Amino acid sequence: MKIGEVSGHASVPVETIRYYEKIGLLLKPDRDASDYRVYGNAHLNRLLFIKRCRNLDMTQDEIRELIRLSENPEADCHEVDALLARHLIHVRDRLSELANLETALQQLQQACSKTGTVEQCGIMGGLSSELGGLSDKDTDQRNHVPGTHKPGSH
Repeated sequence: MKIGEVSGHASVPVETIRYYEKIGLLLKPDRDASDYRVYGNAHLNRLLFIKRCRNLDMTQDEIRELIRLSENPEADCHEVDALLARHLIHVRDRLSELANLETALQQLQQACSKTGTVEQCGIMGGLSSELGGLSDKDTDQRNHVPGTHKPGSH
């Protein structure tokens, strides 16, 4: 199969497939005489595995670890279970953070009088005052939700 076929079967963009190859999640395929990538069912299966993991919001490192563990199918599955347990803790933490985010947004929205100018807007005033109170340690620049996927918590 060519990359476009694999992309179609997996519903994954070609650019994503190339990225997964670049970072080592997907093995680089052989090339044919015309120097086109030639993918097999193993590539498609791995790509679908990665896609399922990403749909569960797993990090690249978590996926890489699961792939490593899958290469020893006779091993005890306690490491897989431990990885999933850590990920579940992360998801629960994220849900809590999202609930806090929802509360903060509701409070900001209640500050709106729905009349007046943007300059008089309670939401804009609330955003300006909250932004001034944030410190670098309270924000994680890689995420739109602070605290998600912190190093060591995946």
